[in-house]
Amino acid sequence: MSPNSGKNASTLMVVIAFATVYLVWGSTYFFIRMAIHGLPALLMGAMRFFTAGLLMLLWCIARGEKIFIKKSLINSAVAGLLLLLVGNGIVIWVEQVLPSAMVAILVSAAPIWFVLLDRQNWRNNFRSRSTVTGLIIGFAGVILLFGEQLEGMFRGGDMGIKLLYMGLLIIGSIAWSAGSLYAKHNPSEGSAPVNVAWQMVIAGVAFVPGSLLNHEFSNLHLAAVPAQSWFALTYLILVGSIAAFSAYVWLLQVRSATQVSTYAYVNPVIAVILGTLFANEHISLLQIGGLAVILISVLLINLTKYRSKRQLAEEHGPSKNELSHINTEKAQDALRVASRVR
Repeated sequence: MSPNSGKNASTLMVVIAFATVYLVWGSTYFFIRMAIHGLPALLMGAMRFFTAGLLMLLWCIARGEKIFIKKSLINSAVAGLLLLLVGNGIVIWVEQVLPSAMVAILVSAAPIWFVLLDRQNWRNNFRSRSTVTGLIIGFAGVILLFGEQLEGMFRGGDMGIKLLYMGLLIIGSIAWSAGSLYAKHNPSEGSAPVNVAWQMVIAGVAFVPGSLLNHEFSNLHLAAVPAQSWFALTYLILVGSIAAFSAYVWLLQVRSATQVSTYAYVNPVIAVILGTLFANEHISLLQIGGLAVILISVLLINLTKYRSKRQLAEEHGPSKNELSHINTEKAQDALRVASRVR
């Protein structure tokens, strides 16, 4: 799909892309945790993204697409490092300590960062009471999520480390939002699959130095890696990266960034369901309340967008009476022409 395919995007394709991002990315938190049970975290990220990107590049070459475009490579490098190395890399690293459901809940604050970082739309966003109210409520929701960890930190144990990791997730969420907005506002000349492939290849290579510094290669014993970790890695490569990430990048081209960011509303629900059913993870009522508050905030943030569309339609589109008047005039003109012909 080309970068300019937004106007021609069918409703069915958009629905399929949203469904893919909603459901698949909700499950990736669970599969990331499964993968890093047997594979070192950063090495797993390198294997996941480099393999997925390489497979997509080979597919693009087989289709005869041009894959070496200087401007596209630069844009893909910036977007890929922000989105995958920093944004997703922090998620992978943090899941060594935090439950996958908690990670998904914290990442659900991403739409707030989309609004704050989307400078081109600041005027529209911050003139709206519902948007500003949504931002305030959203931060209140994040505070609710932190509440128990802040309380537990003073009791000792490893709560301090968990709080640090939760702070890293906020940084990762900001990087993800920044990378998404960069990709949207800096369109590349190549096709979407080519750009996605380079983003993943570049990010996959960028994971390697961190893995080396963490001595992950020396501690890796392939024969000892359980089958479920290989299965999870395969799922992350084929479904989480090639299918879902491609759908996400394409959606950024054909829909507004705020609308695309709604994936963060559904992902935690899927992650919580999988975490509680298969990983015996526990989510407290306070954290569920924080999630509910965040969901309310992002709905308020999006409320202005739908109101604006309705106002534009009313301002620029003719009313029923105007349409009726126009049709009447056209009919009268047609009668005049017909009478002259006769």
